[in-house]
Amino acid sequence: MRNLLWFLLGVIGGFVAAHLMNKDPRGHEVLADVDARITEFTDRIGDAYREQEARFSGIVDGVKDAANDAYGAAKSTAADVTDTSKSTVTEIADTAHSTAPDTVDAAKSAVTEAVQAVKSAADDAFNAAQPTADGAVNAERSSGSAAGNRSTDAGADATDFAGPAEKKLTD
Repeated sequence: MRNLLWFLLGVIGGFVAAHLMNKDPRGHEVLADVDARITEFTDRIGDAYREQEARFSGIVDGVKDAANDAYGAAKSTAADVTDTSKSTVTEIADTAHSTAPDTVDAAKSAVTEAVQAVKSAADDAFNAAQPTADGAVNAERSSGSAAGNRSTDAGADATDFAGPAEKKLTD
């Protein structure tokens, strides 16, 4: 607080001294000379500031132009890449679309041929096993009642054995 008081007293004292000096003709000349020097100094600082601002303005304009050029080149390149990508994707889609029916037809015919081959193999296996199965049935019929009883007992044993096993599985 004390420093603020001294500062204010110094400023007020300076104004009083300047007012008294301005009343005297010699003091008036001294103050006019100080005022002229201050005006000259501020003019020089202002000129230097405007000159420096003009230099920076030129540099900034150059950077803006370079940035705009780079942006234009990047935009053009991006558009070219997009167009190329579109045309490539379209070509791939067209190729896939045109070859898909042929591929589907080829797959259908391959599946049909495979089904026919499996059916033919199953028929051949059945036909080959048929005479053997017929012979086994005839042999069993001719073997008599003892063989029939044995097969019935074996069937009962198998049923008895399967019953508890099935029960264990369901529990």
